Amino acid sequence: MIEENTYLIVQTVEDTDRLMAKVWEAAESAQKWIGTQTGDPLDMIRRIKFESVGFHPIDHRSLNLIEQINQTWTFVVAISAARQFLKLHPDVGGFRLAPGAHASLPLDIMSEKDGLVGAETFAAVSPYNNDKIKRDLEKLKGRSEKYRYVFFMSPQFQGNERRPQFERDGIQVWSVDV
Repeated sequence: MIEENTYLIVQTVEDTDRLMAKVWEAAESAQKWIGTQTGDPLDMIRRIKFESVGFHPIDHRSLNLIEQINQTWTFVVAISAARQFLKLHPDVGGFRLAPGAHASLPLDIMSEKDGLVGAETFAAVSPYNNDKIKRDLEKLKGRSEKYRYVFFMSPQFQGNERRPQFERDGIQVWSVDV
């Protein structure tokens, strides 16, 4: 795993394992903080929302815990998708990952070899929430990558598997788990 600028490069399954270990460590730190909390429960909820008591899932800088939760699942989906891509496209030299709203790449995941693989990723209770799957498919529709994907995590669609019921315009859709 190589970090460049504001994206990560994943070239091996071991890279995905190392990234997932970082996510787990940040989650463990948040769990420990929660375990130390006593007193007014509303104050604890306020601190979770507004104070930097959480940790970024990859670089462990301080965040509020709500943002840690959101970023954690954003990264988990991208890392899980990259792991799947290493099986689907072993010949593209690895993948650049920059999931999230402040990403430095046009897509959440792009192959190291330009123009081959591009993907959007998200985690949601339902892939229909906020028309997320529809918006990601629309974004990818106009892209020129040879292989285009949407990867998502949702309790409604468990397992690492292709979800053809969502596919259109030659874009594959997959659900992933941790």
